[in-house]
Amino acid sequence: QVQLVESGGGLVQAGGSLRLSCAASGRTFSTRTMGWFRQAPVKEREFVAAIDWSGAVARYADSMKGRFTISRDNAKNTVALQMNNLKPEDTAVYYCAATRLPTSSLWQELNKYGTWGQGTQVTVSS
Repeated sequence: QVQLVESGGGLVQAGGSLRLSCAASGRTFSTRTMGWFRQAPVKEREFVAAIDWSGAVARYADSMKGRFTISRDNAKNTVALQMNNLKPEDTAVYYCAATRLPTSSLWQELNKYGTWGQGTQVTVSS
């Protein structure tokens, strides 16, 4: 069983950058597809990005393409989300999640992820 702990959130001005990290415990991390989701106040949780077990395949929500980069280090059991050119509408709680699903077409579906972290708050001021 994988357990996840996010870190790296905070307050940043519009146009700035943040790097989120998710530390995983458990021996099966390297076999899991890892995803990032976010949830803004009074909005549903939405897909941000996902990366396959090897780190070779990544997928992004359209609004994050070109600004966010997901990466992983299986030796350190971590997955990161580099966020550049942040906008006020990126303000949300960001969650790390793990899924056994290898098929990238389903990565954006929340119900495919069985393990979630507690979230880290990102606030972007205008």
